[in-house]
This record gives sequence, structure tokens and C-alpha cells, in this order.
Amino acid sequence: MKPIQIPGPIAGCMRWGSWGARFSRSEYKNMIDACLDAGITSFDHADIYGDYTTEEEFGEAIRSAPFDRSKMQLISKCGIRMITPNRPEHQIKSYDTSAQHIVESVERSLKNLATDYLDLLLIHRPDPLLQPDEVAAAVIRLQDAGKIRAFGVSNFLPHQMEMLSPNIAISFNQIECSLFARSPLTDGTLHYCLQHHITPMAWAPLGGGMLDEESHPHARSILQCCRQLAEKYETGINQILLAWLLRHPSGIVPVLGTTRIERLIQAKEAESIVLEREDWFRLLQAAEGEEVA
Repeated sequence: MKPIQIPGPIAGCMRWGSWGARFSRSEYKNMIDACLDAGITSFDHADIYGDYTTEEEFGEAIRSAPFDRSKMQLISKCGIRMITPNRPEHQIKSYDTSAQHIVESVERSLKNLATDYLDLLLIHRPDPLLQPDEVAAAVIRLQDAGKIRAFGVSNFLPHQMEMLSPNIAISFNQIECSLFARSPLTDGTLHYCLQHHITPMAWAPLGGGMLDEESHPHARSILQCCRQLAEKYETGINQILLAWLLRHPSGIVPVLGTTRIERLIQAKEAESIVLEREDWFRLLQAAEGEEVA
């Protein structure tokens, strides 16, 4: 599959609908407009968001005031079957990475999002029953039909990516990664991505509110360090948290699941900040509560 670029920061749409802000059609349109005006052109979805309703609401906004599709990147994920009145046939929460489910999910996402193709399709979670050749067959079929441009995974560990890679090229892995969720730095995930030219995308890159709520055991020391560095780099705390991720050599792209355009603009600003190596380790030390071993 031909490599493509998904420019960051990425606007995560999970909370735009019934799982969060409950945007009206005009609010969807205004948010999309604001993102594009700020140079934020990538939008992250999953079929399940809003109990299978958010993609369609986003698509209705697209239909009501057509945008230049060539200047947008649309991402979606599939593979989770949720229990919801919108899918009465689902009797239990489960995963489904069968070729039939993948193809049907993509066809539905295309219709809901009012588009002919997805720039990126991700398998949402590792499936214990995943058959690599079946996933590959579905992806190749969709690619050949021009319905997806790139393929990736979400929340996959190195051995799970390794299982898939002989059958189909993995271009992206969307993972939880932040100063508060650092396991990808040590469990081999980011190393694998760097080695195999897989672009990591980081969901909850600001820590999912842990800094604001001071619910992390080292939140106070992290906040203190962020304030010092924000003053040094003449920026804000959120920009420093994101710059910490962007400093990693694997080329992490942040996905911000926010309903506030200011947060996305802050993420855009973070791209111009290159933390000095010692400052990167100052933040790591603040999060660990001790100096590196």
C-alpha cells in the first residue's frame, strides 16, 4: 500500500456527539470550519462513537455545507461490536475482524461520512480470533476498490503488529501515549514503530485530564515542571506536554479528543517547539518521581 501522510494534530471526534458535547449540525459545521481555518485537516472517527451515530452526524454536516474533501483526511476504526439499541443484533460486547465485518463496516462508514474513501482505516482493538490472512484480504479488496488509502491498527503491541505485518503493510498504530501513559516507551511499541516505519498516533496525549484533576501521583511535580518549561519556551502547559511527545524520534502524531478548538490550536503551536534533551528528561523525571535509572 502506498504510504500516505496524515498531518497532525488530529481532531478526535469521539466526544463531538452523544458521548460528549452533543453537537448540533451547525455546531459540527462550525467546528469543522474552525479546524480547517486553523490548518487542522485530519479527523479521527470510529464506527462505534456515539453508539454508532457520530459518523453519520459528522457526515450530515458535510452534506449540508460541502467541504473540499481533497483538503481533509478522514480516519475511521472498526472491529468492536458494542451492545446498544442501535445494534440490537449484538448480544454481547465482542471483537470482529472477519473480512465480512471489516468490509461492511467500511461501507457503512463511507455512507455515514458522506465520502467515497477513507484516508486511513484502523483495526480498533487486538482481536484474539484475528486471522491475518482474512484481514489482509479485506484490506486489499477495499484498497483495490479505492475505498481506503492506508491501513493501520489501534492499541496493538509489537507482537500483535508482527503477526499482521507479513500479510499486509501497517502504516499507523494509534495508541494511548502521554507523559501520564508512558508504557509505549518501554514495552517496545514505539521502538517497533520506529524500526518498521509505522507512524504512531497518540490518543489522550494530554493525559485524559489527569493533570487538571491532579489524580496522577506525580501531578504536582509534573505541573511544576511544565510551568517552568512553559516560561522558558514562552508557551503554555498543554503545548509543553505535547512537545514532549513530538520530541520522540518515532514521529508521534497527537489525536486530541476535544470539543474545544483552542486545544487543537495549542497542539498546532506545539509543533514549533523542540524541547532540549535535558528538558525532555526533566519532564520524564517529574512523571516517574525519580531520576532515570
